[in-house]
Amino acid sequence: MNQLNLLGHTGKDKPAVKVFTSGHKVTKFSIAVKDFSNKDPEAQPMWIDVEAWDKVGERVVAAVTPGREISATGRLAIAEYNTTDKDGISMKVMKPILKLSSFHLCGPAPKSKKANA
Repeated sequence: MNQLNLLGHTGKDKPAVKVFTSGHKVTKFSIAVKDFSNKDPEAQPMWIDVEAWDKVGERVVAAVTPGREISATGRLAIAEYNTTDKDGISMKVMKPILKLSSFHLCGPAPKSKKANA
C-alpha cells in the first residue's frame, strides 16, 4: 500500500490553484518537514510538494494558510521532467510529490504580521 503521512509547516506562499479545460482543479503547496534524526538545530527542513485535486483542493484553499502546521496524508508519487542546467546540459529530474487525500490543521494559526503592527 502506498501511503505517506507528513507533519510539517506550509510554505510562505498561499496554495496555488490551476483549472484545466476539463473542469478539474489542482491545488499545489509545499510542506517543510524536519529531520528528527538530525540533532543540529540549524538543519534545514526537507520541502515536499503537495498536490490536492478537486474537492480536497477546495478544502485546502479554504483552510490552509502560510506557515500553518499541518498533518497531511496521501499517496507518494514521483514527478519526472526534463530540464537544462546553466551549462546547457540536458538532464532528467525526479522529485517526490504527495498526492493529498486528507489533512488536519495542527496547533494555533500563525499570528499575522499586521496584527502585531
